[in-house]
Amino acid sequence: MGLVYFCRRTTAVLQASEEKGTTVDRQAYVDHIIDHYQNPRNKGRMDDADVQLGGGNPGCGDLITMYVKIDDDDRLDSVTFEGDGCTISQAGGSIVTELAQGLTLDEVKALGLEEINEEMGEEVVKSRVRCATLALGTLQAAVDQFRRDRERRDAGLPPVEVKPFEV
Repeated sequence: MGLVYFCRRTTAVLQASEEKGTTVDRQAYVDHIIDHYQNPRNKGRMDDADVQLGGGNPGCGDLITMYVKIDDDDRLDSVTFEGDGCTISQAGGSIVTELAQGLTLDEVKALGLEEINEEMGEEVVKSRVRCATLALGTLQAAVDQFRRDRERRDAGLPPVEVKPFEV
């Protein structure tokens, strides 16, 4: 599988399926998505975030703001989100916070559609790819913003103010 990051629930589902010699069915992914939507992990504003950035899908009205605290080794120490929108986009926010926790900035940038498919199921994601990847794309943009702000700070310039979406 290569360099893949699973949240704890998906890992358990995949391991159970492998032990039984079966593949993960669509319903297991749907249950996983619904669980993250109804019981979101890491949801809420982070007042002391090193970077916060909002993103959205104008076509469907999904909004998400990612909050990130980054340690001295360029690892994501803490990741939270706020948002409003469809089940897929908001479950994606919860899933991405679990995926990204403890990763380096470069590892976050390396995450892609493959990891989202593995977490949410390719069958589900392919019909709602923009919703499913909203949190990941926003988190990756937040990493870029953090790096730009750090470069500006190192050059003696103030960071660029980016206001999050109000949810």
